[in-house]
This record gives sequence, structure tokens and C-alpha cells, in this order.
Amino acid sequence: MNGFFNEVKKDKVISGGFLLTFITVFLAFVYILISFGSFPPYIPLFNQLPWGDQRLGASIMIFIPLGIAIFIVITNIFICYFIYKKSQIISRMLAVASVLMAFLSFLFILRTINLIT
Repeated sequence: MNGFFNEVKKDKVISGGFLLTFITVFLAFVYILISFGSFPPYIPLFNQLPWGDQRLGASIMIFIPLGIAIFIVITNIFICYFIYKKSQIISRMLAVASVLMAFLSFLFILRTINLIT
């Protein structure tokens, strides 16, 4: 796996994509921690559900999108590790997809926090 990281460092799309992904996830985590003290007990997380209590989740559930983002990023890194030698374009697409997913997760967290504070 060490050889993989040496090869990926040379590929600017993959290394930059995963670096930008980790920065975005870290910023989302810090933003949640900074504003967590001002959260009400229940926050509207499930906006696709009908009106009422079904849309609400406990304030700790704001970490769910972040956890999903981290899981997908780690999964994409391992898939990238196994596919890089065979097809570099797929590895690059996984890196870009990770950036997009982390950015959209960050926007969801920002919008939800701005809605409740």
C-alpha cells in the first residue's frame, strides 16, 4: 500500500481530490463542533418526510451526514487503491466524486445549522 501512496502523490487529480475532500470534511466537523452548543434538542434533518415529528431528529444526528461522507471517502480510497493500476481514469473519477459528495454534505450541514440557529 505504501507504493500506492507514492504513485498517487504523482497524480495531482487523485491526491488533490482526496486532500480537498479531507479538508472539506474537517471544516464541516469543526463547524458542527463550534455551533453545537446553540442547537435545540431536535433539529429538522429529514426534510423529505411529511410535516411533523417525523422530520425531526435529535441534535446529535447532525453527525450522520458527516459519518456517511467519511465512510464513502474511505471506501473510495480503497477502491482507488485496487483499481489504480488497471484504470487511472476510474480512480480519478472516484476522487472527484469524493470531493463532490463531501462538498454537498458540507452544504447540507451548513444549511441545516443556519436554519436552526
